[in-house]
Amino acid sequence: MPGGDFFLDMRIVIIANGDPPTHDEVAHWLRDGATLICADGGARTALALGLAPAHVIGDFDSLSEDDLSALVQRGAQLHRYPARKDETDLELALLLATRLAGAGERAEIVVLGACGGRLDHELANMLLLAMPALKDADVSLARGRERVFLIDARDRPAQRTLRGSPGDTVSLLPFGGDAHGIRTTNLEYPLHDESLFVGPARGVSNVMLDTSATVFLRAGMLLCLVTHHVQQFE
Repeated sequence: MPGGDFFLDMRIVIIANGDPPTHDEVAHWLRDGATLICADGGARTALALGLAPAHVIGDFDSLSEDDLSALVQRGAQLHRYPARKDETDLELALLLATRLAGAGERAEIVVLGACGGRLDHELANMLLLAMPALKDADVSLARGRERVFLIDARDRPAQRTLRGSPGDTVSLLPFGGDAHGIRTTNLEYPLHDESLFVGPARGVSNVMLDTSATVFLRAGMLLCLVTHHVQQFE
C-alpha cells in the first residue's frame, strides 16, 4: 500500500466493474474488518468470490434480478440510482465511502477493479482521485502489484511516504497542470525542489532505494504510480 503521513481510522474497499481482482487480492485488502462496497457490476465479482458486500451502489445495469436477490440474501444494502445520472457508478461508491467514514475521520479507501475494460472508463476512474470530496481520505487504485494515488497540494504543501522494497518502480506524473516544488528522498533519480511539467515524461520509472521513500510537493498535484516487484499478498 502507498502509505502516508497520517493516522487512518478505517479502511473501505470498493470493487469496481473493471478487470476483476483475485480472491487473494480481495482477501488481503479486506483483512482487519474492512467494509466492502461494490460499484454496480463489481458486485458480480463479489458474488463469484463468495463475498458479502455491505453496500452495492449504481444503476444496476450490469446486474440481473437474480444477482440483486443473492446480494440481499448476503446482507447487502442496495443503493439504486437512475441510469440517466451525472455520476459514474464508481464515483457514487467513492462518495458513499466518504459518508460512511464520517466527518473528521481519515479513511483509507482502496479501489479494486478500476482498471481494464474501456480506456475512457479507466482514465475517468483515475481522474476521480482529484474529487474534492476525497480530500481527507487516503484513496488508491490497486491492481495486482500496482498502486495509483494522488499527492494533492492544491490547498497546501503535501508529503507522502511510499512503502515498498528496493527496486520498486515509482512514477510521478503532473496531474491537472504543472507540479512545483518537488523534493524526494530514497529514489534513484532525486528531485530537489524541482517542477514536473505536463507533456514531458521525466517523472516516469524512478526506482526506490530502500523500504520507504518520501515525496514532498509544494503546489499542484502528482499522480503517483508504484509498481512493487514483490507481490504484497499471497
